[in-house]
Amino acid sequence: MPLLRPAARLLSAPRARLQIVTNPSFTARRNLTSTASRSAGDHAHEDHYDSPSGWLFGVKPGEKYENEGWENVWYYGFFGSILFGVVGYCYKPDTSIQTWALEEARRRLEAEGILEDPEKTR
Repeated sequence: MPLLRPAARLLSAPRARLQIVTNPSFTARRNLTSTASRSAGDHAHEDHYDSPSGWLFGVKPGEKYENEGWENVWYYGFFGSILFGVVGYCYKPDTSIQTWALEEARRRLEAEGILEDPEKTR
């Protein structure tokens, strides 16, 4: 039992120091900013919303679709980068371990005289 009493004193001492005493004058809520908070009823996004018209992509039949300014840049950038990647993939060097091992085996067999050198036979 004597071991439990010092532990109880250690646990109760910090709790007494950490008590929060509230002052009734500071319990009222105050706004700390001068800007008014916006709620969903302010309709801040009303100007940017296009209501559904029922037409595919909002274009009526018989009317021509007008491209927006960013569309051509996106098309050329997207398909241009795909083309660049495909050409780069076609011309990348062969760095596989199988190709290296086959070439190394051919060199060693030529050095030992088992395989003829293809440049000397021409």
